[in-house]
Amino acid sequence: MSPAFRAMDVEPRTKGVLLEPFVHQVGGHSCVLRFNETTLCKPLVPREHQFYETLPAEMRKFTPQYKGVVSVRFEEDEDRNLCLIAYPLKGDHGTVDSVDNSDCEPKSKLLRWTNKKHHVLETEKSPKDWVRQHRKEEKMKSHKLEEEFEWLKKSEVLYYSVEKKGNVSSQLKHYNPWSMKCHQQQLQRMKENAKHRSQYKFILLENLTSRYEVPCVLDLKMGTRQHGDDASEEKAANQIRKCQQSTSAVIGVRVCGMQVYQAGSGQLMFMNKYHGRKLSVQGFKEALFQFFHNGRYLRRELLGPVLKKLTELKAILERQESYRFYSSSLLVIYDGKEWPEVALDSDAEDLEDLSEESADESAGAYAYKPIGTSSVDVRMIDFAHTTCRLYGEDSVVHEGQDAGYIFGLQSLIDIVTEISEESGE
Repeated sequence: MSPAFRAMDVEPRTKGVLLEPFVHQVGGHSCVLRFNETTLCKPLVPREHQFYETLPAEMRKFTPQYKGVVSVRFEEDEDRNLCLIAYPLKGDHGTVDSVDNSDCEPKSKLLRWTNKKHHVLETEKSPKDWVRQHRKEEKMKSHKLEEEFEWLKKSEVLYYSVEKKGNVSSQLKHYNPWSMKCHQQQLQRMKENAKHRSQYKFILLENLTSRYEVPCVLDLKMGTRQHGDDASEEKAANQIRKCQQSTSAVIGVRVCGMQVYQAGSGQLMFMNKYHGRKLSVQGFKEALFQFFHNGRYLRRELLGPVLKKLTELKAILERQESYRFYSSSLLVIYDGKEWPEVALDSDAEDLEDLSEESADESAGAYAYKPIGTSSVDVRMIDFAHTTCRLYGEDSVVHEGQDAGYIFGLQSLIDIVTEISEESGE
């Protein structure tokens, strides 16, 4: 039996960490949860776990940092709301203790509830009418979740107006529909399996958005093939159809999700994978342009760094023998926070005194540049279907490079270059 599905021992009286939805998840069907400010966690898939533990050193700068494994249980709070709680594995105090949990839910609260729960189970019996009502409510919740999911599929591109004077990053928590959908579905799956399984293994990974105040996130499904070697005929046929009907077959990449804050219009824009599948090559290019546009102008200062990182990643993957990154995604992340602008010839005192409110947008006779870093991140994620001859147990062993993924990277480089040249960069 796979280690991920083996019964897990949790240290007695160990303090747990309340897991919350990761509000910047824009794609994928696997639930990503927030462990703390700098760390995320997701269900452990043995193949992905093996990838992170054995990946080539030169690829580490293009993947999230791997931080270990925790045991996750779903529990109910005092109001019977389902919660996911992470605990260190038995004999592995370092995994949770070494990660800063200062901003997590107070652990004493979780422990108080745990003690109370045991007392309730021992001394109280649920009346039949309560059980009947509880089942009815759960059925209604499940039906509501299905309706919300169908609404999300129809609402492929969403716009929300936000208060520009308020904390934009905090408002993001209330708007991202994909994040909440994934979280609710994870809870539902774990609850349905509760009779057979009460604990799960999750891996801890670096939160790539933590250093950005208002993260703009683009999730790109890479490669001309998405199904793994172990996929059933039905699954493989379904994935092949999706590739053939999208830009994956033509340019080796398609939009899987997008979150953009357009400071100029004060709007948050979300695009999901259902819309991404429908885009033509021209539509894909327009989506990329939209991703780098803040509502007033194109963030041209980001394009050069993106191209540099894509080119470096392509060179690294061209050196990887036997790897296939089927169904893997590429994240592009930058800060949507509005930075003040100053004339290029401004002196140090001008830079210190300038605030966002004092930036003069009408002074078109001068060249302007944004204050602060224009950092952009490019990372590979999702390796549940990755294969390599080093894994040993795979029935299919591939030779050479992952041509489909590299083809997608080159297409991406070409399109970003076109956007840059057409915008006068």
